[in-house]
Amino acid sequence: MASSSQYHHGDLHSTLIDAASSRLEKFGIDGLSLRKLAEDVGVSRTAPYHHFKDKNALLSAIAAKGFEQWHQIAVDIFDNDSIPPEQRLKDFIHAYIGFATEHPQIYELMFGQTLWGEGKASAALRDVAYPSFQYQVKMTKLLQEKKLLPTNQQALRLAQVTWGTLHGIARLIIDGIYADASHIEEMCDCAAALFMQQKNLN
Repeated sequence: MASSSQYHHGDLHSTLIDAASSRLEKFGIDGLSLRKLAEDVGVSRTAPYHHFKDKNALLSAIAAKGFEQWHQIAVDIFDNDSIPPEQRLKDFIHAYIGFATEHPQIYELMFGQTLWGEGKASAALRDVAYPSFQYQVKMTKLLQEKKLLPTNQQALRLAQVTWGTLHGIARLIIDGIYADASHIEEMCDCAAALFMQQKNLN
């Protein structure tokens, strides 16, 4: 194990979040604690408390990193001008469902009741999460301009509805309710076709 002296302050912070994310995905929220995290990383039991005042702060940091990762994935897709807009929308849908189902514990933390339902999301998490959704609203407007999504709907509401649809698909697969991983590709393609078909109903 590495001692705390081997880490620079910033390095340990990132290392703790990475290790906590791994533990979360393997054992769930109940299996994550600052004490166990210290053991995983190989630092003193008090070291994590220099970076996170409590478990909630740690969970907020994990969720914030999840939003940062997801936002970068979305940017990489929508900013790729070499791909037609129709394909970018399809890629976005597949990436969203893929991210959610490959990282279900982190996804649940990002969008679930643990942090948001009880108002426990940290200011740092809100600062990352809200712009991530605003980016989706911006991309919705772009897709409307490209006539790929209905133009007679407010962009904000349309973004909420499309996101809600994808969130619902993700939850069905994660929870194993009338859907499983073998259905992902066809469900994503179906969602893309449904969204784009609505443009003809203006």
